[in-house]
Amino acid sequence: MSLIHPSTYRSSGNITDAYSLEVSARDISALAATASRIPPGSTISIPCLPGQDNDARLAAARAVRALGLEPMPHLSARRIASLAELDSFVKRAVAEAGVERCFVIAGDPPTPLGPFPDSTSLIETGVFERAGIQVVGVGGHPEGHPVMSATDRWNVLERKCHGIGLRGMTPLIVTQFGFDADIVLTWLKTLRERGIEHPVRVGVPGPAGIAVLARYAALCGVSACASMWSKYGISLGKLFGTAGPDVFVDRLAAGLTQAHGNVSLHFFPFGGIAQSVKWIEQYRSRAEKLRPVSAALL
Repeated sequence: MSLIHPSTYRSSGNITDAYSLEVSARDISALAATASRIPPGSTISIPCLPGQDNDARLAAARAVRALGLEPMPHLSARRIASLAELDSFVKRAVAEAGVERCFVIAGDPPTPLGPFPDSTSLIETGVFERAGIQVVGVGGHPEGHPVMSATDRWNVLERKCHGIGLRGMTPLIVTQFGFDADIVLTWLKTLRERGIEHPVRVGVPGPAGIAVLARYAALCGVSACASMWSKYGISLGKLFGTAGPDVFVDRLAAGLTQAHGNVSLHFFPFGGIAQSVKWIEQYRSRAEKLRPVSAALL
């Protein structure tokens, strides 16, 4: 098992050469059916969802590891009842599934179940470094946050990354999925200008029905106005069709420069894991075919 290295986030070729997937505990069988087509060691992020307890997520982490992939379980601060529960989960994740990285969030409940109101409070316990966790992921919000101002978002992100680094671990920023690549590019530029140089995984919706994408956007508080849908390549007059992230990823890949730092993609497979992996394969194949032409023009 290896540490995240910056080179894994910034490919010299295709932006899809190193990617991660968000896979819930209930979708592990679908992951297993597709695992042979996913690069070995790819990160599989395991979210906290209602009805999926710690045992279910630990079982998912063990299954991900058995498939030759890298599990990254989420920890939702406001859903954790005690320090003992946090300590037990992280220790078991390391011992049973070889977990080296975790992703911390505040979580949806307005009132904490236990002593942790936010992800910073989880980081400050010291549980992660004591258990041997090497990478701690935190959220990035290029399109905004429903309850935090822009100033607060930047301050909190800087504080979390600094705290993770002080504890001898590597910060990893994973953004919420979005539909406007220009907003993401601007956010990445600001991130680097503020001196935050840690790897970033940009959230991308996998191919899915347009109505499904709209529903997930509404549930997650992601902006999806008519102009943004249009930039993503979706016409609101065709809500019963299917859309892939081609336009978004093309624009992101074209706009990325060395100034944007180490960037890769994190897929939310709303239309299914197999569909997302198939799209990635097709996108990579198309990029490979175009590469000699692009090189000849230099």
